Amino acid sequence: MATKRDDYEVVGVSKSATKDEIKSAFRKLAKKYHPDISKEENAEEKFKEVQEAYSVLSDDNKRRQYDQFGHAGVGGAGAGSGFGGFNGAGFGFDASDLGDIFDDLFGGGFGFGGSSRSRGGSRARRGSDVLMKVELSFEEAIYGCEKDFDLDVVTECDNCDGKGGFGEETCSRCHGSGTITSEQRTILGSFMTKTTCPECNGKGKTYKETCSKCRGKGQVKSHKTITVNVPSGIDNGERLRVPGRGHAGENGGASGDLYLEFHIKEHKYYERDGLDIYLEVPINMAEAVLGCKKEIPTIYGNVKLTIPGGTDSGDKQRLKGKGIKDSTSRRVGDMYVIFKVVTPKKLARDQKKLFESLAKTDLDDSEIDRFTKFTKKND
Repeated sequence: MATKRDDYEVVGVSKSATKDEIKSAFRKLAKKYHPDISKEENAEEKFKEVQEAYSVLSDDNKRRQYDQFGHAGVGGAGAGSGFGGFNGAGFGFDASDLGDIFDDLFGGGFGFGGSSRSRGGSRARRGSDVLMKVELSFEEAIYGCEKDFDLDVVTECDNCDGKGGFGEETCSRCHGSGTITSEQRTILGSFMTKTTCPECNGKGKTYKETCSKCRGKGQVKSHKTITVNVPSGIDNGERLRVPGRGHAGENGGASGDLYLEFHIKEHKYYERDGLDIYLEVPINMAEAVLGCKKEIPTIYGNVKLTIPGGTDSGDKQRLKGKGIKDSTSRRVGDMYVIFKVVTPKKLARDQKKLFESLAKTDLDDSEIDRFTKFTKKND
């Protein structure tokens, strides 16, 4: 008599494997060696060997006995168990494991010992979500707005209330169950399989008259205009979920959701970074040297800003709380004013003389002097 292989080796797992790992390995091997689809040599024997090993390793008590005494500890479990009509008792494990595998293999709902798993089409199904890309102006995004959007969605037919017809009757083929039961015989035994009734598409009902508007589908394509409150502070690429505004569900299922993905137009002067606003403000040379007070436009109105003397291009001032308000998080950004000193391209004669006189005076040119020395050093 040939020596039986180690059960862990048969299933292809280590002795420390968890129950989920053992179950996953068993499912893969059961599919691989199933005699009805496997083309491997001795597939039936291998299939039985995998089942016997799994019947031990999936049972905590048997596994402990096997780990301690080997095959003798479980009385050669599975060797004489047979298949027992597939009610699960002959296996030592939950036969629903095989039911899942056979569903994957044959695409139907299999039952053991007279029970069955229905996969009829009558269950409620949620409608699909809709993604819509929309454009907002800079102002609409930062202040928030109420905006209308046009979209095409699948809705329940209002002519037949989503039923697909008139004069409801119980389906004569499936007798209202929505499924057709048939028997399939294999070398492993007989299986009852349930498939969706082709007459009523799983609804269990038929109609004397088909709805002319939806042609029996219970749904139609509709063009809708919806009004949405866009919160302030919405940013580029952000999405807003509008519940229940997607495609209609089936068989009484809920509608999907609408997702609005925003693209924000650029502003002519303001730049945005999250909730912060940046504004470049041009000043002339006299304002930069002497300092001044200047009206600065913010997104909340003008404010008077004191610009200190000796301001260079690129210097910036922060205006706290003058950025964007996010109505969702309640955070508020800041505004940053960046100064740009503008050098005049043309000068009147008297202006030119003033600059010539200024050039002869003893100005603080220390930074220019340091750069001049650096230039000479590298000459």
